[in-house]
Amino acid sequence: MENPAINVNSEIGKLKTVLLKRPGAEVENITPDTMENLLFDDIPYLKIAQEEHDYFAETLRKNGVETLYIDDLAVEALGQSSEIRQEFIKQYLSEHGYEAGVTHDVLQEYLNSFDLHDMVTKLYSGIRRNEIDLDLKNETLHDLAGSDANDPFLLDPLPNAYFTRDPQASIGSGITINHMTFKARQPESLFTEFVMKYHPRFAGHVNVWRDRNHSTRIEGGDELVLNDHVLAIGVSQRTSSKSIEGLAQELFTNNDSHFDTVVAIEIPHNHAMMHLDTVFTMVNKDQFTVFPGIMDEAGKMNIFVMTPDENGKIKMEHHTDLGETLKQVLHLSELDLIMTGNADDIVAPREQWNDGSNTLTIAPGEVVTYNRNYVSNEMLREHDILVHEVISSELSRGRGGPRCMSQPLWREDL
Repeated sequence: MENPAINVNSEIGKLKTVLLKRPGAEVENITPDTMENLLFDDIPYLKIAQEEHDYFAETLRKNGVETLYIDDLAVEALGQSSEIRQEFIKQYLSEHGYEAGVTHDVLQEYLNSFDLHDMVTKLYSGIRRNEIDLDLKNETLHDLAGSDANDPFLLDPLPNAYFTRDPQASIGSGITINHMTFKARQPESLFTEFVMKYHPRFAGHVNVWRDRNHSTRIEGGDELVLNDHVLAIGVSQRTSSKSIEGLAQELFTNNDSHFDTVVAIEIPHNHAMMHLDTVFTMVNKDQFTVFPGIMDEAGKMNIFVMTPDENGKIKMEHHTDLGETLKQVLHLSELDLIMTGNADDIVAPREQWNDGSNTLTIAPGEVVTYNRNYVSNEMLREHDILVHEVISSELSRGRGGPRCMSQPLWREDL
């Protein structure tokens, strides 16, 4: 593709442009009754979470990174024409089950009453049932029964949106726009779809390797670009093997792709290790952070290396040793695996829970991490990694770290 708007051919090339989402009112629309469905274990204090996120963004800017915000891009994309705005509203409501009828019409009218910025903000924060003027409605809304009647929201908030890693994933000159696992997060990638389709910076300048119109699940926290021809993808709670095979097939046969190897790494399917990047990240050409809990007592795990055969179809090799597999696919003679929490039986799972493995590499051997994971951070420094610590008391309540909160759009090639 000529003049690509995305260029990510590694996890470690100097980061130049990143996509963020500052936490907003959606975080304050979590309640104890909705926490589980909204995928939160606690309710962050928004004021402090915003201060922490601003500190994170400023840390990136001080290191030469352009910070773009998905909500700002969405406003600019939807503002290209009134038709695009109406197309978006129609699809957003349809995906929430409002195809036609009184509720659909009232919500459509309500959303159109806002200017674009406020409308996008409102969609992220959610629309409460009691926001809608009862005089605008007939008995249809009053007669809703069961769980719908008890739900305070007509459109749920999107409090996970500050984890911009997951709705999409930059790979080479393109992107996957992801069908996410849980209903609570699925609307997030619709914003990405419209930005990539209509924003002048991206429209016509991005290969979409996989769109969100699939039934199988995939999320960006499982998608790691190890170099310009090798991907690692987690087989996890949030990403299925079918999605990985489908993406591999597309990358192996698309003329705009130069990727010829996909390493599928199976990790435990649970909330503590929801994505591959919560247990494994790349911090230098031959250095990786690893949470030891992804391996069995013998240090083994299931790994599948996919490559194309002479007809472009997938052939697969089974491996069990992570280090040896990485050396093989990356053509390395030596490897440095840096264990989360120094592999201590208590420290490692504690710091992994608080995203001790979720490092964001901004240049080879230079990372951004949460300050709370001081044992893991010291281990990184002992392995000659330059560590920029960011504050993390409230952001971490969402179960995601610096890599989770960032989607690189441009990295310098190595």
